[in-house]
Amino acid sequence: MEPAAAQTPLITNDAVVLGILVLILALVFKTASSKRPFFRKFYGVVPSVLLCYLIPSLLNSFGVISGEQSGLYHVASRYLLPASLVLFTVSLDLKEIWKLRHKAGAMFITGTVGILIGGPLAILIVSSFAPDIVGGSGPFAVWRGLTTIAGSWIGGGANQLAMFEVFQPDPNLFSAMIAVDVIVGNVWLAVLLYGAGKAEQLDRFFKADSTAVNELKDKVEKYRLSIMRIPTMPDTMMVVGVGLGITGISHFFADLIAPWITLHAPYLERFSLTSGFFWLVVIATGFGVMLSFTRARELEGVGASRIGSVFLYLLVATIGMQMDITAIVSQPGLFLVGFIWVSIHLLLLVAVGKLIRAPFFFLAVGSEANIGGAASAPIIASAFHPALAPVGVLLAIFGYAIGTYAAYICGLLMQMAAAV
Repeated sequence: MEPAAAQTPLITNDAVVLGILVLILALVFKTASSKRPFFRKFYGVVPSVLLCYLIPSLLNSFGVISGEQSGLYHVASRYLLPASLVLFTVSLDLKEIWKLRHKAGAMFITGTVGILIGGPLAILIVSSFAPDIVGGSGPFAVWRGLTTIAGSWIGGGANQLAMFEVFQPDPNLFSAMIAVDVIVGNVWLAVLLYGAGKAEQLDRFFKADSTAVNELKDKVEKYRLSIMRIPTMPDTMMVVGVGLGITGISHFFADLIAPWITLHAPYLERFSLTSGFFWLVVIATGFGVMLSFTRARELEGVGASRIGSVFLYLLVATIGMQMDITAIVSQPGLFLVGFIWVSIHLLLLVAVGKLIRAPFFFLAVGSEANIGGAASAPIIASAFHPALAPVGVLLAIFGYAIGTYAAYICGLLMQMAAAV
């Protein structure tokens, strides 16, 4: 069966696709706020943010729209994501964020270790009953392709390409691995979004001490209420101007810094410092943090984080339309390896989370900062509360820094596992 993404979709005009995505978001949020018993029961089971992601993925999977052929994800990730990061961090309280460092860091490192050991263990498990799936030799060796997934799941796209250059898998094998990376990663994102809607029940399971997280949310809410007023047109334009203006400045500097490092210090590629997207996220977040020490903080009172959330949910919808669930049919064996890999990652996170009584927030963000990176970690964090989005960004940036090294070690372990 040919994947829907490879066919010509029913709708090819991005203006129409954007309209459909925005209408989906509007419908979901309107019904989620409805007082009708049916909708209250429905959204008590299915989190609204999950539908914002899942419905576009179904439209893509069945050939109505195509995430692969659309340019909307590029626009959302390069323009709307940095703008939302600025608007989320403009009212940042660094002192409160700093209080989250211990458990947030522990769960992020646990997530990294889960990916690092999960790959070799998945190869060993699958080879015990279907060795052909993880076999091959030379550039066709499956373990070589899996190293590129490790690079993506610990760091990001730049780290993934670094692993491709280091281990040199066959290009066709690499293409199959990209499909596994996208599908398994997006299914996992859906699971975490669902979990975010059930955070209280999951925190009871972990016997979590969520005091620091709740204090941060409460403090942000109190500050917001203290400065909140009905926004005027100049207020709204100022919010949009700051968000997109800083995004433009961030692009300007990223376009200077990344090529300069590529030319004069190419060895820094191992830290993702030659990636323009890396610098875009870092600079936008940095400007947002600096603005949080100025009167720009008061923009929160006229809806900075609300407009930031609009931008971020548009990104959620465009990420959703990247997933083609029918692709699993084409090479089910490789997807089985991917799902076993993520399951090991989850089991380790649950074990450590239970041990240190970490709130589910730390598990979800620590996991997605690895697997999803800077594009989706703030989505998971903001699903708990907009004030928490910067936590996801900061952890994802750290993932970029260690991604190449950790993925290289994972690749060597997978090579050993494949030889057993």
